Amino acid sequence: MSDDNNLVAEVRTEFGKGAARRIRADHKIPAVLYGHGTEPQHLTLPGHETALILRKSNALLTLDIAGTPSLALVKDVQKDPVRQIIEHVDLIVVRKGEKVTVDVYVHVEGEPAVGTIVALDANTLSLEVEATHIPESISVSVEGLEAGSQIHASDLTLPTGAALVSDPETLVVNITVPAVADLGESDEAEGEEAAEGEAGAEAEAAGDSE
Repeated sequence: MSDDNNLVAEVRTEFGKGAARRIRADHKIPAVLYGHGTEPQHLTLPGHETALILRKSNALLTLDIAGTPSLALVKDVQKDPVRQIIEHVDLIVVRKGEKVTVDVYVHVEGEPAVGTIVALDANTLSLEVEATHIPESISVSVEGLEAGSQIHASDLTLPTGAALVSDPETLVVNITVPAVADLGESDEAEGEEAAEGEAGAEAEAAGDSE
């Protein structure tokens, strides 16, 4: 884990919407830390540093709370739907060596056979991993795969120490051929019909003139 995930947290003594607005106006973020049977701790986190860390999924934080270190996993981030400003963060206490269940992104590598496309049916998979060793992604190679090839969750090579929580039969990748509308025959048929119609009209006109 990077030292960049170290944050100094302040213990909050004021609560409610008004207090939360004042915290955000001071470029900080209100948060709550709970878990392992402990009483919830209401905290204030530094805004800029926290926002940078939260760009990564499943961020693990090392908090300094009044001089006491604490490991915490980001459980939920609440944002303003319009301005996308972080309004509140929920954190869970974790211990070193503890197993946690997290959703990890699937990363596709390689190129399938010419003329095919990759359909990613599952963007994430749930894994059980050590809290201090959460992978950023799960890699899956589609190099040279032909149309009709499918990769399920059970086919993936998981990071060391990780266990699959998602259904092993979950379809992750499906190699298909793009659907192409065949307009050639219909256009040709329409052209022939139009030509026949014109020829018939000309013949009818010639008959009338006689």
